Amino acid sequence: MTKQCQLCRICAQNDKTMPAMANCIQNDKTMSAMQNSTQNDNFVTVLIIRIKREVTMQKPSNTRIIMNKIKTFLYKPQNVVLLVLGIILSVTTIAPIISIFADTFSVHLGSIDAHLTGKTSGYTLVNWIDLFTGNLSRQNVWIPLGNTILLAVFTCLGSIVYGGIFAYLVTRTNLKFKKYLSSIFIFPYIMPQWTLAVVWQNLFNSHAVTGGSDGLLASLFHITMPVWWCKGLFPSAVVLALHYAPFAYIMIGGIFRNMDANLEEAAVILNTPKWRIFSRVTLPMVKPAILSTILLVFGSAMGSYPVPHYLNLITLSTKYVSMNVNRAGEASILAIIMMVFGVVILIMNQVTTSGRKSYTTVTGKSGQTSKVNLGRVGKYLIAVIFIVLTTITSIYPIISFAMETFLPNPGDYSFLTSGNLSNLTLKWWITSENLTESGMYGQLGILFNSTIWNAFKGTLIVSICCSLLAGTIGTLVGYSVSKNRRSKAAGYVNAIAFLPYLIPSLAVGVSFFIFGSALGIYNTYLLIILAGTVKYIPFASRSALNSMLQLSGEIEEAAIIQNIPWYKRMFKIIIPIQKSSIISGYLLPFMTCLRELTLFMLLCSQNKIVTTLLDYFDEMGLYAFSSGINLILIIFIIICNGLINKVTGASLDKGIGGN
Repeated sequence: MTKQCQLCRICAQNDKTMPAMANCIQNDKTMSAMQNSTQNDNFVTVLIIRIKREVTMQKPSNTRIIMNKIKTFLYKPQNVVLLVLGIILSVTTIAPIISIFADTFSVHLGSIDAHLTGKTSGYTLVNWIDLFTGNLSRQNVWIPLGNTILLAVFTCLGSIVYGGIFAYLVTRTNLKFKKYLSSIFIFPYIMPQWTLAVVWQNLFNSHAVTGGSDGLLASLFHITMPVWWCKGLFPSAVVLALHYAPFAYIMIGGIFRNMDANLEEAAVILNTPKWRIFSRVTLPMVKPAILSTILLVFGSAMGSYPVPHYLNLITLSTKYVSMNVNRAGEASILAIIMMVFGVVILIMNQVTTSGRKSYTTVTGKSGQTSKVNLGRVGKYLIAVIFIVLTTITSIYPIISFAMETFLPNPGDYSFLTSGNLSNLTLKWWITSENLTESGMYGQLGILFNSTIWNAFKGTLIVSICCSLLAGTIGTLVGYSVSKNRRSKAAGYVNAIAFLPYLIPSLAVGVSFFIFGSALGIYNTYLLIILAGTVKYIPFASRSALNSMLQLSGEIEEAAIIQNIPWYKRMFKIIIPIQKSSIISGYLLPFMTCLRELTLFMLLCSQNKIVTTLLDYFDEMGLYAFSSGINLILIIFIIICNGLINKVTGASLDKGIGGN
């Protein structure tokens, strides 16, 4: 057997990855050439170096491996979108929160912390110490915190009981006039939050009990309600419960409508009493919707400012506004407390969501639903009761605001007692000069008041911009998360996009107020639009995510095989298929932004947008102007909602009782 050549032995010793070279004796020609080459040591050395260089080139470095992984990741458009949105949302969401945390430790010139520390700048812990242990700690934090929690709890209970009962009656019984009741029931949720609070004042206030002008009952019937009924915790909880009851109706009603009647019929066969069926079968099946309603309504009620403000309840929101000048650092701590509740709600929402797999209401088996018979009289009687209630909560506010704009003075209902319509006036609407008309406080009539219409124009600008930005970003969030739903990055982007919704609006507004003041963009449309976009992205992202998860990946893969660019796939395939959900993602921010006060009140002057201007007129006692603005705003929102329903076919109550 021929000996192995020297070169092959050297190669085998120096590089074990070349076994083919060590076994070159199997090739006689190669063996002969190798034996001849050993006569020149330099040639051997050069050849070994070349072989090692080729082997080294075949092994990519760690840097190249990482770069290849990055290129592969960025090759997919959804990954690029996820990365960009992750950076943008982290900056716009976390940076304001960091700013408000830093503000709690800062010394504010002219504030209590500067007085206690003797400093004009720098950082200190005195704000935290004084707020929780100072002489005013009970008035500044503990009483407002207790009132806020009680308000949120009672609001949840009221909205779930009222909205849940209505949802059950509409979806599971033979109640009459369902379509009308379902449409009118959601009006309080469409209207501005403070609408029912102002109506409550106009109806129940009296000069003897609350001071100021008499309400309708005191003026016409000399009925004076007690203080606890007119202002404080009770009216605030009732008003907020009525405002969020449609929200509970929408969420709980959807579960009731899709629940298989076989579940209850099986219990009936076993001779189970009706009350036990309801408590042991029906209610547990809607538990996920009830938990979601509790979490979302609790967070929204905690951050409510207009309702406690109008009805004189001291909460964290109202206390923040009153403390913001003299105790700016301590006020920021109140906002942090509200943020903590928002984070806790987010965690609880994630925990409850993970356990919903056992609450299946839609299966592949028969999905028949049975209607509970209310009786020949009961189905009409209950319908009439709800018609009266919905008229008071939905129709009467419009009538009340319209009537207030024609009264010569607040609380002057003499036209009703005397029957003389000449006691009404049009001056609040048509006054075109402020020299001869008395009692206008230097203001022109609503139709000629440029301040009002400029503020209304500003509201439209903010609403349209927030709608376009929040809708677009939310759609992209839904798309990118649905394509990467198993990755941690997608989970982070989804959570960071949804977090602002769970944080009370005032806390979000405070964080952007501090953030915008530091950047020098206070009282600009840019800051208002930025805050509104971040707050309303969850509306669009949740809607888009749910719709994107319904799409099979094969649809887009077929387009990729045809080399269709990503933007064409979005505009020609994905968006047209799910246009209803995506349009809703644009419309919800628009509708919500029109009536937003709590989020924007700290970010601009009072004449910048129409909701802050309305609050200004209320503070000045010009109730005719504030009622007129309320009326215009409500009518505009209802018209927009009607047009949207007509054009897109989308409706809040559609699929529950609205069709």
